[in-house]
Amino acid sequence: MRIRAITPIRVSEAELARRQARYESLSPPGVEVELANLPDRPGVPHRLDSARDIRFSEELVIEEALRTDPARHDAVLPDCVLDPGLDRLERESPVPAFGILKLSAGLLVSLGHRFAAFTRNRPIGEELRDRLEAYGFLPSFDRVEVLDLAFEAIADDEGWNEALREAGQRFSGSSTTAVINGCSAVELRPAGNAVAVVDPTRLALSLLGLAAGEGLGPLGRPGRRGGGLGR
Repeated sequence: MRIRAITPIRVSEAELARRQARYESLSPPGVEVELANLPDRPGVPHRLDSARDIRFSEELVIEEALRTDPARHDAVLPDCVLDPGLDRLERESPVPAFGILKLSAGLLVSLGHRFAAFTRNRPIGEELRDRLEAYGFLPSFDRVEVLDLAFEAIADDEGWNEALREAGQRFSGSSTTAVINGCSAVELRPAGNAVAVVDPTRLALSLLGLAAGEGLGPLGRPGRRGGGLGR
């Protein structure tokens, strides 16, 4: 399964390479991910710090995803736990579209977990909750815990994971059984967490790998090749 992932922001070449290497390390057999950057032009967001950034990011991800070549890729995946533009891409993308949050949270719901989420800032947290509501997952959702971290913390594995451990203490003794790390590009270090912290990217790719291994590749639209993952 050849997946084209698309960043939700314009990132540096070094950050693009870091994220690409992360996809390569997380991708199971049968799954290959190629990460595309947003175009370098005026106004393209370099971080998601406001609702306006999030909406503009969504428009740009859709624009880039619609340019995906079905001859080169079997599916498209926004490189963001907010699944930017997924509802529209599921209808209009030239290849099947998948969402990191929809896949990972969907598995937690199907397994009976009560889950929560960590996010870097409040706008991201509010958008994540809105996405879960759109998916119908709120009955299984506890709350968002905002880490209040700078954008630069995304590439700082040690600092991010320390913030997770501190925030995770707030779930001690609660009914929450898992917490989604609300950033698709962070390498988790689970040791010391008071509650199970889920890497949504790892989980989403694992599910796609399982589907590929079972011969359930992306389901093409009528008239296109493919067969498998139902929608």
